[in-house]
Amino acid sequence: MDEIYVILGFILLIMGAEGFVQGAVALASKFRVPPLLVGFTIVALGTSLPELAVVLEALDTDGGDDIAIGGIIGSNISNVMLVLGSAALLGASEYPGRGIRRDAVAVLIATLILVGATLFGSISQLLGVFMIFLLIAFYAYSYNHAKNHNVPPENENSMISNNLYFAIIVLFGGGVMVWLGADLLMTGVIGVMDKYGISQSVIGLTIVALGTSLPEFAVTVISALRGHGGVALGNVLGSNVMNILGILGIASVIGGGVVISSNFAQRDIWLLLLSSGLVCGMLLDNREIGRGVGLSMVLGYLTYMALLFS
Repeated sequence: MDEIYVILGFILLIMGAEGFVQGAVALASKFRVPPLLVGFTIVALGTSLPELAVVLEALDTDGGDDIAIGGIIGSNISNVMLVLGSAALLGASEYPGRGIRRDAVAVLIATLILVGATLFGSISQLLGVFMIFLLIAFYAYSYNHAKNHNVPPENENSMISNNLYFAIIVLFGGGVMVWLGADLLMTGVIGVMDKYGISQSVIGLTIVALGTSLPEFAVTVISALRGHGGVALGNVLGSNVMNILGILGIASVIGGGVVISSNFAQRDIWLLLLSSGLVCGMLLDNREIGRGVGLSMVLGYLTYMALLFS
């Protein structure tokens, strides 16, 4: 049943996050909240709910810090090497605009904070507060820039009706599904870990990371197929910033700090820094992320997965 719990957990996480976003967008439309504000807040929060739920659920289990940290590091590595690499293979690369370069700088700052915390061995509660403050400041700056420069908002129309009560039900039901999915996922993951003797860090870097990256993978690939390269790049970069500053920041504040195993400092955090630094460096230098780079990233990620399981 452990494997079934893992699959059901992922299904509930994805469906619940989508329901939460659709319900929230419908409510925002009902109360005439500006679409730009919806995109920067509600949608960003909804797509990060799976990671947040899994991390908080992991912290409640014995040795769950490794699963939580591994899930975030692994998710960010997956976002850059697998998700963005796949998008580049589909021809989604385009020359970055000012907004993409701003996001690239934010990713580098967030990644360097996580590298420092990994070398130090923990994310303290105080550092968590600082990370949340940085995230809020980044979103405020991004929102004001988009507003002042008349950046057209994304079309965030809800697929559900504008009925107030139905939107509330969908919003609440989506949130319940997310947390239930996280509980099922962690139950299954612990069972798989015990059954096959896999360490918590490897479980976090692989199963948890890949599962929680599914929404980003779907959005990015669909954006690439539709020719929206900027959306594909922005989705990956924004998700990585949210994962580090938002998810780990909230987790450290709620949990009174998060311990980071020295195992992550031996390989995984450096791969995250290398992959993120390479992509962000290319974006800041106005270089195109072509199909050759995308292929190298995907092959590199598959090699990394093989090394973890070996």
